[in-house]
Amino acid sequence: MHDSEQEHSGITGCRVTYESTIFYNEANKFSIIVVKTSDPRIPPQACSGRYYGDRMLRFTAVGYELPRTKAVELELDGEWVESKYGYQLQVEQWQEIVPQTADGLLAYLGSGLIKGIGPKTAEDIVATFGPDTLNILDNEPEKLLQIRGITEGKLKDIEESYAESRVLRNLMSLLGPFKITPATALKIYQHFGPACVDILKKCPYDLCQISGFGFKRVDGIVRKTDNRLHSTERIKGAVLYTLEDARSKSGHLFLPSEDLVKETLLLLNAPIPIPEQRVRTEEVQETLQQMILHGAVVAYKQYLYSPRVFGQEDDTARMIAERLANISVAENIESALESVREGLGITLSQKQEQAVRTAFQHGLTIITGSPGTGKTTVLKAIIEVFKNLHPKGKFALMAPTGRASRRMAESTGVDEARTLHSALGLGTGEEVGDGERVRFVDADLVIVDEFSMVDMWLAQQFFKRIGQHTRVVLVGDPNQLPSVGAGNVFYELIHSGMVPVTVLDWIFRQSKDGLIAYNAKFINEGSTKLYYGNDFVFVDSPTQIETARRIQDIYCKEAAERGIENVQILSPFREKGEAASEQLNRAIRERVNPFRSAEEEVKIGSRIFRVHDRVMQTKNTEKVSNGDLGFITGITTNSKGERLVQMDFGGDRKLTYTTEQLAHVDLAYATTIHKAMGSEFETVIIPIVKAHTIMLYRNLLYTAVTRAKKKVILVGHKPILFMAVHRADISKRNTMLGERIHLYCKAYHTERNALPELQQAG
Repeated sequence: MHDSEQEHSGITGCRVTYESTIFYNEANKFSIIVVKTSDPRIPPQACSGRYYGDRMLRFTAVGYELPRTKAVELELDGEWVESKYGYQLQVEQWQEIVPQTADGLLAYLGSGLIKGIGPKTAEDIVATFGPDTLNILDNEPEKLLQIRGITEGKLKDIEESYAESRVLRNLMSLLGPFKITPATALKIYQHFGPACVDILKKCPYDLCQISGFGFKRVDGIVRKTDNRLHSTERIKGAVLYTLEDARSKSGHLFLPSEDLVKETLLLLNAPIPIPEQRVRTEEVQETLQQMILHGAVVAYKQYLYSPRVFGQEDDTARMIAERLANISVAENIESALESVREGLGITLSQKQEQAVRTAFQHGLTIITGSPGTGKTTVLKAIIEVFKNLHPKGKFALMAPTGRASRRMAESTGVDEARTLHSALGLGTGEEVGDGERVRFVDADLVIVDEFSMVDMWLAQQFFKRIGQHTRVVLVGDPNQLPSVGAGNVFYELIHSGMVPVTVLDWIFRQSKDGLIAYNAKFINEGSTKLYYGNDFVFVDSPTQIETARRIQDIYCKEAAERGIENVQILSPFREKGEAASEQLNRAIRERVNPFRSAEEEVKIGSRIFRVHDRVMQTKNTEKVSNGDLGFITGITTNSKGERLVQMDFGGDRKLTYTTEQLAHVDLAYATTIHKAMGSEFETVIIPIVKAHTIMLYRNLLYTAVTRAKKKVILVGHKPILFMAVHRADISKRNTMLGERIHLYCKAYHTERNALPELQQAG
């Protein structure tokens, strides 16, 4: 019987006691532990071969957030799996069984599982309440205030920790078929709140609102136990997922009603082969009407939004219109401007002077222009004029990324430039809860560079934190790629017709013979009459394989001359083909930083990192930002046998990473064009191959070329280059921000009759 594979496929209700820990990942709470049991159902091949005097069976269990304490017994459900480490129980669900004896309760409460209760406090609680302790925690936690040392604040911590741990365990039990991690369970808990278990029991399709739970995944699992293909819950789930999918993949804030119904039907009917059983158009339309009536979807004209995204767009438009409607005191800057001209020894063009004057006439202004048109000179002049007019005034410089903010600091000479997330107090996350306190930026003047990278969510957070009497200057290049996140904020602001805009269109930056800025201008205008020379080179290469080989040769030559930190390959694709960034990274690393010894490299799955590797951070942290570039300077092993990787991201940002933290690090000899937004390099190498045609649009090429300060090298097929120049990006993002700004301005003008007539300065 024990030899039957079917007998050993799974086990439920196996009561065990914790013995020891083999492995524990602090980041995702993944655990490998040894447990002991008297349960006779344990397969012999899973049992430890060692003899123990207590005659208990020992085996290995793997899972997420398994309690590593002998204070409680555990009841495990799971599947037996064969791994390279032997036969193990892969735990799908578990629950604690707290012994009701005084010793058992004392061990449980003092184990550290509940925040706010240490060993001494645990003794006092059990001495006071005895066997009724868990009932007090569950139903009358306020009685804990009788215990010396438990204050109102500490009681709140205890309640939250105890309740959250219970809810998370119930949640993981409910969602066992999805095999979710504790980190995902916490994300679900934070999204839906303490009632999350009841909400998801009632409608599991609400999971589609959580990143990582696609409709197809949820639908496939739900239909195993509830195959009601036409249920309202199923249709609602598909509608909300379709809106979210359009936002995250295409940058759309809304979908026209007709498109939403069509895409929802495709999603609902994909797994239904029999036409007669498929969901009908009328059913989706009827459900949509009910969702609109109950506020689950917001309708504006024929456009449909999720409520959260509608709120972002509408709230931002209202705040911008309020700022424009406030009558700003126009300052006389002529004397200060003259002093700045003399002090900096600069000559400003008519457009540049106009940009400076406009910044001091209105509460919100925009300065645009391609590289080389003198935006940095204008920013310096604005800062110096402000300091001249307001010696005690405060100003703030911001940019969307760490690299862009450091570049802003270098070019303006102001060290205090910060990322938007940092300056606005948004931390390192992508979202901020509605209940969180808003911290206003303490500044009389705020300048934001690279504003074309700001998406709808970040724009809302920005304007929410800027006081009405603060002057705001937004700077950027609207011809670059739009933001990675949803919306097209900078474009909409410019084309709303309500915000004063100065367009800088005269090229100053490079020497008279410099070709990069001129060719960028030609590309933007759709002209293929490009000029080639020492700083703008085209290397003809007929195939992708040959292109990748030539790029490797060119990179090695340029890196030897200029230094690895000054040369960057920018590819349209991350993974597709030999000329994609991932493949180029692996090939180039073997040439510029080959294997030397096992001590100088670390393997994470299929990925390898070596001392001297060029790397990129891919997630915001307190010290480094998403997109920051650095080098691995050392790899060591600590006393516990753990591998540690030393990183240098420049300045004082010398950090040590664990192997788990390397999940947010990539090789960076090559990167995608999207990932390079906001950055500049001396030399940029760009593959132009037929396989990348689907991505090659004018704004992508323009963005790549304008990352270079001294040299652009294009490698590939010239007809593909010409095609990219001629292809304007036709994938317009669905957003009504500009129209909303206009409507709000009109309403405020009617209400206050005080909106000054604004004209675009460009």
